[in-house]
Amino acid sequence: MVGLTGASEGSPKPGSPGADGEVVVEAKYPALLFKQQMTAFVEKIYGLLRDNVKKDVTPLLQQCIQAPKPGRERRGSQGAAAGGDGGSQWAGVVGHLDALLKTLSDNHVPALLAQKLLKQVFGFMNVQLFNSLLLRRECCSFSNGEYVKSGLAELEDWVQRAGEVADSGRVWDELRSIREAISFLVVHRKPKKTLDEITHDLCPTLSIQQLYRVSTMYYDQTYNTETVSAEVLGNMKLQMQEDNAASASNSFLLDDDNSVPFSPDELSKHFGQPTVLTAVEAPKALAAAQFDFLRGGPALAGA
Repeated sequence: MVGLTGASEGSPKPGSPGADGEVVVEAKYPALLFKQQMTAFVEKIYGLLRDNVKKDVTPLLQQCIQAPKPGRERRGSQGAAAGGDGGSQWAGVVGHLDALLKTLSDNHVPALLAQKLLKQVFGFMNVQLFNSLLLRRECCSFSNGEYVKSGLAELEDWVQRAGEVADSGRVWDELRSIREAISFLVVHRKPKKTLDEITHDLCPTLSIQQLYRVSTMYYDQTYNTETVSAEVLGNMKLQMQEDNAASASNSFLLDDDNSVPFSPDELSKHFGQPTVLTAVEAPKALAAAQFDFLRGGPALAGA
C-alpha cells in the first residue's frame, strides 16, 4: 500500500513504512510526476505537428526557389491548383500556413506553443530556401531573385494577417538569411558596392563564405548586370582564409533546428496554477504544511 501524508510530529519519514505497513509518499511527488508526463506528452504532440507541416511544405519549397520556365509554366499552374492561386507555388505554402493556423485556433493551442511552432516552421523554410539557392546556380540570377522576392512578399502579408500569434513569435525574423540573399540578387549597381556596405547594410546576417558563394554564382541573363567588383571578391577571399584558419567549419549551408524550443518550467509559468484542484479541497490535508504546493505555497515554488 502507498499512502499520501502531510508532515506532522511523530509521522514516519517519506519513503519509510508506516505503522500499518503503508509506504509513505510525500504529497508533492505525484504532482511532479504528472507534470513530467504532461510535458513529455506536449513535446511529442508538438514534434509530430511540426514534422507534418515540414513534410507538407517541402515539395512546394523546392519549386518556390526557382521561377517556372515558360515552357513548363502551364503544367506548374495545374500542379499548384491546390494552392488556390494559378501557377504560384507560394500560394500553396500560404495555404498550408492558413490550415495550420486554423488547426491551432480550433484546438485552443496556447499562444506560447503556437508562436514557438510558427517560428520553427519559418526557420525550416529559411534553411530549405537558402540552401537550395546556394546549391543551384540557376537560382542565383537577377530575374529569379525578383521571383523569390515576390513570393517572400506573400509570406510577409501572411505574417501580418496572422496577427499577434506570428508577430509576438517574431516569425518573420526567421527568414532573414533568404531575405538578405535575395536582396543581394536584386540590388542594383553591385560593382559599386563596397564590402563594408554589403556586410553591414545589405547582408549583415550572412557570413563571408555565404556572400562569396552567392556573389560568384550570380548572373543576369536579362539586363546583363555584373556581380560585385574583383576588389570586393578578393577581399572576401582574404577574409575567408582568415576565418577558415580560426574556425573548424567553413560550410556556407544552414542547419535545421529540430530541438524542442520550450522547457517544462516555461510551460508551467505560461499555463499558471491549475484551477481544477480547488474543486476537490480536503480541508484537513490542505491544513498540513506538506500540502502547501496545492495552494501555490513554498513547496510548489521549490518544486
